[in-house]
Order: sequence, then structure tokens, then C-alpha cells
Amino acid sequence: MSDLHERYAASLMNSFGPPKLALVRGEGAHVWDNEGREYVDLLGGIAVNTLGHAHPALVAALTEQVGTLGHVSNFFTTPRQVELAERLLALMTPADVEARVFFSNSGTEANEAALKLTRLTGRTHLVAMEDAFHGRTMGSLALTSKQAYRTPFEPLPGHVTWVPFADVEALAAAVTDETAAVVIEPLQGEAGVNEAPAAFLTAAREITERHGALLWLDEVQSGMGRTGTWLASQPSGVVPDVVTLAKGLGGGVPIGATIGLGRAAHLFEPGHHGTTFGGNPLSCASALAVIDTIERDGLLARATEVGARLRSSLARDPRVTEVRGLGVLVGLSLAESAAPAVVAAAQEQGWIINATGPDRIRLAPPLVVTDADVTAFLDAWPGLLDAAGLTAPGSPS
Repeated sequence: MSDLHERYAASLMNSFGPPKLALVRGEGAHVWDNEGREYVDLLGGIAVNTLGHAHPALVAALTEQVGTLGHVSNFFTTPRQVELAERLLALMTPADVEARVFFSNSGTEANEAALKLTRLTGRTHLVAMEDAFHGRTMGSLALTSKQAYRTPFEPLPGHVTWVPFADVEALAAAVTDETAAVVIEPLQGEAGVNEAPAAFLTAAREITERHGALLWLDEVQSGMGRTGTWLASQPSGVVPDVVTLAKGLGGGVPIGATIGLGRAAHLFEPGHHGTTFGGNPLSCASALAVIDTIERDGLLARATEVGARLRSSLARDPRVTEVRGLGVLVGLSLAESAAPAVVAAAQEQGWIINATGPDRIRLAPPLVVTDADVTAFLDAWPGLLDAAGLTAPGSPS
């Protein structure tokens, strides 16, 4: 154990267990630990580092902004805050639908704001999906399905009905005229990258409209170009009432956003909600730099291209039973429950990936990951499975 690991254990709460690495520097999709070892970061801070590490556009935007104005309270506004809200609405909401933004600091805070919006409908019943993850604060946790996360903190707030993901019949049976909202991740990241079919999102829109409920799409992990479009839900054509964003929005700088559309745009009134740091000039400058760079460098198309290559190539190994995802949010299932061993083998050989279950792997590389890095990882992949002890189906054990 390194000195830094020992100091970590002696000074930080044990919320995450021992850190796997102590990282000290990054550039592009590469990071270095405190012992000088280099890794290719194919997890991107869990879908956060949209532009990788130390991207010049992000460095320049933050340097300029901190030298001008770092923070003001929300008694005031700043040009960056207004500009970012306008850009998000232009990119992510239809021109003929009125919409407004509330800025916060993280995905769970964006979802807390959305949860409070649903209460202002005068209803309290919520419908969420099995295998959902919406955050760790008490309200967001009430919508997160994993029992291990929930049990230590129960009773949790809210009246929530759980339905199987992408099950139209179950959703229709669960939603009533007392339902405030249905919350769906168009791409369930923590569950191993499960995609909601367009037909399910369309049905959810129809069901919620029929009962006067809000449709809330949690795009915290899937938004900001990761799937090849600004929102994973956009290709479906479904227009929700609420969208939540975070992770890739700031490219590594904490920021969350709750977008209300239609009637949800005006549910908050003064005094209903607040934040000290939400929408501060630094975080908004970083988000604008992310958006500008995605547009300037064609990174939406790049995400589509890289994701298609990863999925098609990873699926060729018979020890991989399924590959899922959109753009550069990729999930795969293994023929054996060896995902943690694969992650450990990958780290040993200089690759950072993630296990979301005993047999599930998640990749969320930066949108700027190079062709050379993708090629090297795909070349290394069979060896990583070998090192983890996976055998091809039908082979002698």
C-alpha cells in the first residue's frame, strides 16, 4: 500500500472502500498514478470526462473564468449562467415547447430538484423502473431500486411503485390518475447499460398524458452527446416534461441541470428550491466549453463511430454473450460471473473499465478517445478475458 493510500484510509470516511489507484495526472484518455504507471481511461470518471483529461478548451475556459468571476450567489446572475441555459434549451428541447432550467451541482441534486417539481403537481405517487439508479441522496435514493443501497436508510420518502424496465403493460397498470410522474433512464447505466426501446418511451409518453402525470427522463449518464445525440431519448421523438443532466455536462467540473418543459417549466416559484453553488460561473463556463468542443470537433458523430466499433468487435469473442448500448456508453455480458476479475486484469495491464454486476462490464470512454487507443484495447481484450480465467463456451474447463 502506498503512502497516499494509507493517508486516505486515515483521513477519509470509508464510503468507497480502499481506492484502486491514486491518480495524479491525466491527458486525453490517459491517466497516470502516483507510481508513474500509465492507464487508458475507458470509464471516463463514470461517463463524466466528456473531453478526457486536461483538454485545452476546458483549461482555457476555466482559467479565463476564474480570473474574471469565480462565484456569485443566486441573488444575482452571470452571462455564463444565462448563456448555458439558452444553449441547453436550444439543443435539447423543441422550439415550440416552452422550457426552463434549474442548475445544481450533481446528478443526484438534479434528480432531487425534479422530485420536488413532481410534488408541486399536487400528487405524490411515483412510478420508477426496476434496476434504476437515480442517486444517493434521500429523495433520489427513494427512486433507486437496488435494495443494498436503500435498506440502511429506510424508511425513505415517497410513494413509489416499481415496474420492470421497458414493460409497457406493467407501466400501464401502475400509472393512475394519482400518479405525479414516471421516471425512466433511457439508458440504464448502473444496471449494465440497458436501453429503453423507442416504443417503450412512446408508450410512456402516451400513458402519462392519459393520466395527467409528468414524464421524467433521467439523462444524467446518457446525456451530453455520449450516445451520439445530445440526449439518448432524442431519436425516439418523445418530448418529456422533465429532463435531468449532470456527469458529462461539465466535463469533470461539478454541475447538474433540471430542465422543465411545458407546464413543468413553471412549477418552481421563489422559495420552492435553492442552491448555493448551482449555476456558478465556473461550472457554466466549463459546460459551455464542453458544448462548443462537441459541436466544433464533430464529437457526436465520433461517439457513434467509436461506439459501433467497440460493440461489433467486443461481440466477436464467444465469451461475451451480449453487447448493449448507444455511442460510447457500452455494456456487455460475460458467459461467466467473472466481471470483477476482468476489471482487475484490465487494470493490471493498463486499462480502466468497470464491473456493474458479476457478469457485466461497462465502458464509458471520453468522446475524444483515439483510434489508436480503441485498437489497442480491442487487441488486448481476448487476453484480458484469458487473464481472468474465462474459457470459451464448450471448451474444457
